[in-house]
Amino acid sequence: MQNIDAAPHSSKALIDLHSLPFHGDILTDSTSRRLYATDASEYQETPLGVAFPSGESDIRELILWAGRHGLGLIPRTAGTSLAGQCVGSGLVVDTSRYMNAILSVDAPARRVIVQPGVVRNELNLHLHPHGLLFGPETSTANRAMIGGMVGNNSCGSNSIIYGSTRDHLVSVHGFLSDGSEATFRTMDDAAFAAKCEGPDCLETRIHRTLRKLLSDPSNREAISANFPRPSIPRRNTGYALDLLMHSTPFEPACGQPFNLCKLIAGSEGTLFFATRIELDCNPLPPPHHAVLCAHFESLEDALRANLIALRHAPSACELIDHHILECSRQNLEQMRNRAFVEGDPAAILVVELHRDSSEALESSLSALEADLRRERRGYAYPVLRGADSHQVWELRRAGQAIMNNVPGDAKPREVVEDTAVDVNDLPDYIAEFDALLKNKYGIRCVYYAHAGTGELHTRPIFNLKTPEGLKMFRDVATDIAALVKKYHGSLSGEHGDGRLRGEFIRFMVGDRCYDMMRDVKAAFDPRGLFNPGKIIDTPPMDTHLRHGPGHQPPDFDTFFDWSDTDGMLGHAEKCTGAGDCRKSHLIGGTMCPSYMATRNERDTTRGRANMLRQLLTEKGRDALHDPSLKEVLDLCLSCKGCKTECPSNVDMGRLKAEFQQAYQTTHGIPLRSHAVSRFALAGRIASRIPWAWNLAFGTPPVRRILNRLAGFHPNRTIPLMASQSFHAWFRDHSLHPSAGQRGKVFLFADEFSIYNDTALSITTVQLLEALGYKVEIPPQHESGRAAMSKGLLPLARHCAARNVALLHPVVTDESPLLGIEPSAILSFRDEYPSLLRGSDREKALALAPRTLLLEEFLVREHKAGRLPRSVFCESQRVIRLHGHCHQKALVGLTPTIEALELVPGHQVRPIPSGCCGMAGSFGYEIEHYDLSQKIGELVLFPAVRSEPPEHLVCAPGTSCRHQIHDATQRKALHPAEILFQSLK
Repeated sequence: MQNIDAAPHSSKALIDLHSLPFHGDILTDSTSRRLYATDASEYQETPLGVAFPSGESDIRELILWAGRHGLGLIPRTAGTSLAGQCVGSGLVVDTSRYMNAILSVDAPARRVIVQPGVVRNELNLHLHPHGLLFGPETSTANRAMIGGMVGNNSCGSNSIIYGSTRDHLVSVHGFLSDGSEATFRTMDDAAFAAKCEGPDCLETRIHRTLRKLLSDPSNREAISANFPRPSIPRRNTGYALDLLMHSTPFEPACGQPFNLCKLIAGSEGTLFFATRIELDCNPLPPPHHAVLCAHFESLEDALRANLIALRHAPSACELIDHHILECSRQNLEQMRNRAFVEGDPAAILVVELHRDSSEALESSLSALEADLRRERRGYAYPVLRGADSHQVWELRRAGQAIMNNVPGDAKPREVVEDTAVDVNDLPDYIAEFDALLKNKYGIRCVYYAHAGTGELHTRPIFNLKTPEGLKMFRDVATDIAALVKKYHGSLSGEHGDGRLRGEFIRFMVGDRCYDMMRDVKAAFDPRGLFNPGKIIDTPPMDTHLRHGPGHQPPDFDTFFDWSDTDGMLGHAEKCTGAGDCRKSHLIGGTMCPSYMATRNERDTTRGRANMLRQLLTEKGRDALHDPSLKEVLDLCLSCKGCKTECPSNVDMGRLKAEFQQAYQTTHGIPLRSHAVSRFALAGRIASRIPWAWNLAFGTPPVRRILNRLAGFHPNRTIPLMASQSFHAWFRDHSLHPSAGQRGKVFLFADEFSIYNDTALSITTVQLLEALGYKVEIPPQHESGRAAMSKGLLPLARHCAARNVALLHPVVTDESPLLGIEPSAILSFRDEYPSLLRGSDREKALALAPRTLLLEEFLVREHKAGRLPRSVFCESQRVIRLHGHCHQKALVGLTPTIEALELVPGHQVRPIPSGCCGMAGSFGYEIEHYDLSQKIGELVLFPAVRSEPPEHLVCAPGTSCRHQIHDATQRKALHPAEILFQSLK
């Protein structure tokens, strides 16, 4: 692992770099270099800096600069590479920020031209109205970008029918290593000959080198003998000379014209810097589809069944093994997605079928199941149709990162995870693979993914932080390379060679073929400027690793309990770099709202976890006093989206709160943080003199002044106080005649609902009583949510302890504790058990499942037969629902939707929004106001503004309702208010 101060640098080069006529951004600060020191691989190396080119002229300037100083350029898009392709000591060139345009679509020709930073799934959203899609679909397709897919020759789960990116690459335009522009596309033999005999330039020399290499019969014979079998569709071993030689200039009868795109795809940015990429698209698949999820008692059974499934023309055959299924039990999101799993299978084979009619689909499903039963393969065959099949695919895609939830330092390692063999050899190959790991090394392995094309992702589980583990890293790679060669397979099927597999290419293809590859690299890039150290002449595969032996994790006291990950560092290390946090608002989800607005790597969960991991590794507890870490964590809204949507369950909100607490012990607690954390106290005082509060904050000029004094944005409105407090109303109100007929509940009257939304608290009591429940307000304390949001964890722990002590003795399964505000009531289930210790913790764990959102309780009662829909009037209303972030992360929106739809005629349509942008006090704060608005404008505000007046807008969260009001002047209702209005 490389310390930031040890990164290679050149003051002259940096001065020259910052003086370029450059229209994009160039960052060479230490924080940016740390953020770009890793990708999704095991590697870490600090770059010289990061450049964000705005267009082609910037790319050319960078190439000329690199040539002057002999420094490398590392092309990068989403940074999800698994073999270290985006890691190095040179200048990272990130095209994702500005070079992300879809330049043209030619629907009749089924062609599209894009810049390298276009996200694959966003491209397909654009293509869908034209009846087209770009077929290859990696598990990272919601953030993976076309430039990276070309670089790695990405495939994906549906490569049985769509092949790899190479199969769709029509042309590329960009720059050679001398800064000259070039376009590569199909050439007939005459054009190829003319290119070879053209004026002397780099492009001409490249073509002459290829003609010389591939015209030589002995070279062709060596390629045929040593490259992976042609029957293996997934093969990325070095440069694709085997494909290029099968073109008409060298093999006239083959019928394949020469196209250098075959070589560019899979070259990992080591030969050419593409700026415009032309792709051949596919028509949309047949409309009727389903997945059959065959369950097996052994891995071998599943792989034998795979050969049966392939007879039925599937679009995908994907494997999920028991390790992934077991880890999915610990992941909130994947727990919902694994509902189809029956029993405890050793493996599940997911077989997807697309057909033109429902009749054809059902016939194919029946025939497939009959074949599997006839040959005694599998014990269960659940089928998920249509949209339900998304659950299976989300579970399958999470496989890469979800396995990092395995407790301890022994993790599934990316070392031999990308091998591919002929699909008919796969059962025997995996049997040998598994026996080798068990018998020689005594370790287990995770198996998943692309069984249908002969490539299982295989991840041995061992501890890379020990000398023995580091040795095993190399030894396993060496042994498996020999096994792959025995089967004439490919060491890389789709993840690329990078620096992980580069040093084994000579062994895989022999000296002669390897020397040809070196000749190709020398022809394209004689000075070694383009992504040096990848594929050819790589450093040793066990150097520059993220994790290594000899480092003891820092041991220090924390407020939250991090024992399940061996400390804060262990929790940060759960981040694999897979980059799920780089989804845009077009894709959906909550994580990470600030990234969706800024598109900066530093604002992702990955960026924050990387920064925290590196600093904790280097500095121990002192990292928690580092201003640069504070800067990176500042725009985290603590939305909790990462707790669920991150497959590794990195809880950045909790990490941020722990950091804030430690940082503030050294640097002091800001006055505004004190004020926010004491929100409940301020509310109690103000409720005694509501007229004074309302006069001050109901008068705009005065409010703006007071806001500025508090550090809040002057445009923010402040909720006014009710003339009567909720507690006073509750004490004096008359019980509804129905109260108690269906039981008793306790209400957690949180500080937000008491002081901000007194009317809502009253409505909630009236609703519950009218439905037949007696409501009691037991002795309770403030939730501590405001204190947690500001890192005042001693105060938050005090609040948690007081509430547990007061409520644990009275709350029961029959009489649960209900909450109105999601962030407050869900603290009982999320943070309280982690904040408390000893018997308090045990009580908190017992209390947690007895705390429910109002909507959860109502749905539970309805499903138990105790709450009929007949208590509500029929109401033909459309309700647009925006969910609270904590609710979406910890509970999901289903309970709220189902509760609202207890009213006959209600149509609930969730708004596909992430965070509203308010996030407690975040959106009030003057320095965060603009970002708060930008987040809201991504989806939520436009959706609300477009709704006709007769449609209701519903938002369970106090902050969300306030944000919607301030931005759209539209009143959003709590579910309790809508249900109360609907009572008979």
